Amino acid sequence: MQIDRSLLPPAIFGGLIAIGLIGAGLAIGGGVINAQVGNRQVNVRGVAEKNVVADLAVLTLRFTTSGDDLDTLKAKIDGDLVKVRGFLAAQGYPEAAITVGRLEVTDLKAQAYQPQPDLPKYSVGQGVTVRTNDVGRVARTDRALDQLVRQDVLLDFTAPTYVFTRLNEVRPAMIAEATASARSGAEQFAQDSGAPLGPIRQATQGSFEILAREDIDSEPTSLNKRVRVVATVTYQLK
Repeated sequence: MQIDRSLLPPAIFGGLIAIGLIGAGLAIGGGVINAQVGNRQVNVRGVAEKNVVADLAVLTLRFTTSGDDLDTLKAKIDGDLVKVRGFLAAQGYPEAAITVGRLEVTDLKAQAYQPQPDLPKYSVGQGVTVRTNDVGRVARTDRALDQLVRQDVLLDFTAPTYVFTRLNEVRPAMIAEATASARSGAEQFAQDSGAPLGPIRQATQGSFEILAREDIDSEPTSLNKRVRVVATVTYQLK
């Protein structure tokens, strides 16, 4: 139906135009609001942790002696090496697991900043490294090192290093667990906000961390470890 402008007073015609513009403005405004609602999103993090036991152990036994006669010191180190090999054999390690390091000779007086009459001339040392997957045996050996000390072997005590090498075996399940944890948090947020949860817009996986199972311990020397991963997921809110 068309309205003949000539039949309406100017004031009434102007009012009709104003009403039309107001209606158009509401429609445009509603579209902006819907766009803002449609773009709402929530970022959540999901964490997965798993306790594991190291499957590789590296034990290094370094022994030293010092004095002024180099030949005497070398003979002492050779004797200590025999004792260390015998100790490791008694602990049940095969020869394939044992590596003998090179002989190290240090001229102590040459390295001294100032003359020290009582300082020995030489320090001689050698190391033996055990590398094995029998981590329990290494832990027992570490507790038995006093047997070498009683045989007059001067050890530089170093704690064994324990490594977890099977990360790829636990990775898929942990990623799934972290993602499920993130979704649970997003669903709770959506429920509290009254906005239904939509699809995933973006997801990122943080790097895996291998930590000591107890926070007071050092990871490299801890037999029992904890693997941790964090997943960050962005969900659309409908």
